[in-house]
Amino acid sequence: MELLTIGTFARVARLSPKALRLYDELGLLRPARVDASSGYRYYSPDQLDRARLVAWLRRLGMPLAGIAKVVALPPDAAAAEVRAYWRQVEIETSTRRALASDLVDHLSGKDTTMTAENTLTLRYSMACDRGLVRQANQDAVHADAGLLAVADGFGPADAPSASAAAVGALAQVDVSAGAVLNALDDAISDAAAAVRAVGPEAGTTLTALVRSGSRLALVHVGDSRAYLVRDGVTHRITSDHTLVQTMVEDGRLTPAEAASHPQRALLVRALHADGRPDVELREARSGDRYLLCTDGVHAVLSEDVLHEAMREAEPDAVVARIVEHAHALGAPDNLACVVADVVGTT
Repeated sequence: MELLTIGTFARVARLSPKALRLYDELGLLRPARVDASSGYRYYSPDQLDRARLVAWLRRLGMPLAGIAKVVALPPDAAAAEVRAYWRQVEIETSTRRALASDLVDHLSGKDTTMTAENTLTLRYSMACDRGLVRQANQDAVHADAGLLAVADGFGPADAPSASAAAVGALAQVDVSAGAVLNALDDAISDAAAAVRAVGPEAGTTLTALVRSGSRLALVHVGDSRAYLVRDGVTHRITSDHTLVQTMVEDGRLTPAEAASHPQRALLVRALHADGRPDVELREARSGDRYLLCTDGVHAVLSEDVLHEAMREAEPDAVVARIVEHAHALGAPDNLACVVADVVGTT
């Protein structure tokens, strides 16, 4: 079969030669032959289906790391992966819709107090454990009707806990009377100031859900995580602010490689003098279940184990199962987690 030059193949596949070179570097679409002297790439017509699949997935907005996973799967499994990706996109779109709605209400001067405030409640459980190796516990956790939060602090061992300082400041936020985003911005500034007061070398991750009526504001910085179980499917709704996660999103590492990378805990963002959290608004739905946890949980337990634990009937049972699994695996780090169910009331 006659091979096609990179230019011809690019035209037929509706891709640019630059894109083909990138996909070659990332292992998504290797040339059929590379000229030893010129380095020129040649492709087989048999590779067109794969090239077009890559192009469509890019048009869909899928990250390169996700595309690499899809193209390596058989058709049925690839379809399931695309379906799961699009379900996550729909959840994120819903989040942006909530943010846009709140901004419209705020700018138009409408009262943003939610009429559904008394129809939804949170049923929750939490744990904060030193683990089996560390001498001190720098994790913090908080759970009440208005705030769910976990944080993993760092800094001098003899200094106050940066994580507790951040969570304590966030717990003072009052978002019951509208202006949610402004109230959160003030609370985040207070949390950052509390961390700075601990010392110049102190910092913390922070992942929290702040309730405002029928909405939940997700506050996130660092590598603690939040998961959502909706309609029986578990979704991770935060992205780690770490060096290896950046490399995964760029397609330079696979998730499996990232899990064992020696720099997997290296943060690129945290709550301290220069770092601030991302904030999203999410619609709370009756039947949703949330898990927030520090890396002492998710770096030790596999996604499958976490998903299995999330199927327990009550939040207390989920938390107990997570701590039990972590201890069974040596609990090498402090661990904090909170599980909450969104419950409708009459």
